[in-house]
Amino acid sequence: MLMSNFLKNRKSVRDFKKKKLDMRTKTEVLEIFKDLEEEADNKYFNFILFEEGEKIYKTLDGLAGYSGVMIESPYYIGVRLREVNDESIITASYYTEKLMTLLTNENLGSCWVNVKAVDRGIKAEILGEENKNIGYLVALGYPKAKNPFVQEPTSSRLGVTDIVFKDKIGNPISSQELEKRGLDDLFYYIRFAPSNYNLQPWRFILKDDKVQLLLKYSDEGKTDLMDAGIIMYYFKALGRVIGLKGGWKLLDGEDIEYGGSKYRLIGEISL
Repeated sequence: MLMSNFLKNRKSVRDFKKKKLDMRTKTEVLEIFKDLEEEADNKYFNFILFEEGEKIYKTLDGLAGYSGVMIESPYYIGVRLREVNDESIITASYYTEKLMTLLTNENLGSCWVNVKAVDRGIKAEILGEENKNIGYLVALGYPKAKNPFVQEPTSSRLGVTDIVFKDKIGNPISSQELEKRGLDDLFYYIRFAPSNYNLQPWRFILKDDKVQLLLKYSDEGKTDLMDAGIIMYYFKALGRVIGLKGGWKLLDGEDIEYGGSKYRLIGEISL
């Protein structure tokens, strides 16, 4: 499947069959866990497969979920950080989104489930004491068939010129320059990457032979670094299609004010 087509049509699955994984599929899923942990040098996170989906759902219903709605599924994947720091959060979300992409090859659906606000005692009870600090789960299972006659709701997306700038944020970049540099398709499709509440908090600045990533602060003055890892994954995956070989480098810098909002500098990637 072309990454561009996958990304444009990407939908989180929120309705799952109660069907259990067969042994072959379960083994494949656990192998994917291991491969991705090793790819990340086994120092940032662990994936854990929780098989008591019904118990987890009943306990967390009304306490956690996507946009406040708990997702019912036969399995959940825990994303456990080895250390709670910015690099671990960004790396874990990068590889979790890669995991969710790979799971589609097994005809499995998935959806992020936010459990950060759930009491640690409750998480310890259902996930285990060693997992009480987990902030995100991923609902996992076989998707229910969709009614082809029901139109699914779609969210509007910011345009390329709303998220990509030249040299500094607020300085517009022309479509002709993006096309000349072979980046027009990449930035067109990157707009469809998932983000918390589909707020598209990321902004890109094209500087010479690098692209910098900024993340917009929320109205509460927070940034969700999970969104940073997710967009980094899709940027690199789409970039590979057009021959980009560079990797992301995390950066520290002063916050940037623009248009009444504040942005945090996250990292940069070479073109």
